[in-house]
Amino acid sequence: MKTEMPERDFSAGKRARQVPQLARLQKENESKERITIRLDADVLAWFRAQVRGGGNYQTLINDTLRAAMKADDAPLTVGKLREVLRQELHAA
Repeated sequence: MKTEMPERDFSAGKRARQVPQLARLQKENESKERITIRLDADVLAWFRAQVRGGGNYQTLINDTLRAAMKADDAPLTVGKLREVLRQELHAA
């Protein structure tokens, strides 16, 4: 048997842009696009392990891809990826 949710009154609710913390988060993410990507489990585990002490593995992946885009010697090599990751982890 399905139970119905009680009616809620949201008339006093605020829009995200009216709540400073939410407005800041929206502003930070304006240039980002949500996608679905399939990565090998070991690759994802490696990125997650790199930020265990703090940080965000998605940001690390994004930074790594951005560095590859800007690299003079593209395409990305394993050596270059390691170098970029070392720089990013050292900066964090």
